Amino acid sequence: MAEQRILSPAKPEAGRLRTALKLLWADKPATVAAVFLLVIVLCAVFGPMLLEQVSSRQNLRGRNAPPFDLAKGWLLILGGDQLGRPLLARIVVAASNTMAIAAGAVLASMLIGSALGLCAGYSRGRAGDLIPRLADVIMSFPSLLLAVIVLYMLEPSVGNIILVLAITRIPVYLRTTRAEVLEVRERMFVQAAQVMGASTPRIIFRHIMPMILPTILTIATLDFAFVMLAESSLSFLGIGIQPPEVTWGLMVAQGRPYLTTAWWLSFWPGLVIILTTLSLNLLSNWMRIALDPTQRWRLEMGGRKNV
Repeated sequence: MAEQRILSPAKPEAGRLRTALKLLWADKPATVAAVFLLVIVLCAVFGPMLLEQVSSRQNLRGRNAPPFDLAKGWLLILGGDQLGRPLLARIVVAASNTMAIAAGAVLASMLIGSALGLCAGYSRGRAGDLIPRLADVIMSFPSLLLAVIVLYMLEPSVGNIILVLAITRIPVYLRTTRAEVLEVRERMFVQAAQVMGASTPRIIFRHIMPMILPTILTIATLDFAFVMLAESSLSFLGIGIQPPEVTWGLMVAQGRPYLTTAWWLSFWPGLVIILTTLSLNLLSNWMRIALDPTQRWRLEMGGRKNV
């Protein structure tokens, strides 16, 4: 009996995971996108440990080596850069910085923006009027222009880039969360919890938060792609990550002078950026349907024909 009690809480979690995998498998483009993103995450986690030394090793005999030439080794299958470093190894290592910046900025902006949105949406006092003005102030500046100005004043390090991009994305979560809370707080189950004497933190985190969390996660998935593109743009302009660190955007910028003679220097990292962004958008679309009870039947009926 004791063993059964210990194992029983894990069964619902396993059931939810199995259901999520079935829903994901019903959407084949989202499945391919999830597999591709899993590969990118594995590259970001294990790439620096396995290929960091190889990615920075110069070989002047292999300068601008063309792709698909296996005679020089499998690492040069995508070609070599202007210093003879293998592009494949550099793309794998660059995934670490690119994903770390995007994940850090999205997580920070989501936590801060959602917390402020919850306070602004549930509060019926002065805070509900003042907090949205913060979003208006941030949104009055173009996000990329604000990042450019701040990074010109500060050192372009990973921490500063995460800070700047997080600040520019806070209004997205603040305004969305506030709008969702304003609608949910008027529902009957929230009013019933208030009548029964439930505390404000309990109402927010036990009743309101589960209702708005799917929307926030869907926006975060889309925002991840936007932040990654913004970081790539900053690196391309030369105010993002600086050598010897490397990101996909910096690789595209470094290959720009060789577009007419060695197109692959910018093509492969640019292609990875496009595929990652496309995969995030496909996965976000799947999440929007899977987390919506009124739309989930589209995935549940996937692969089955009506008789």
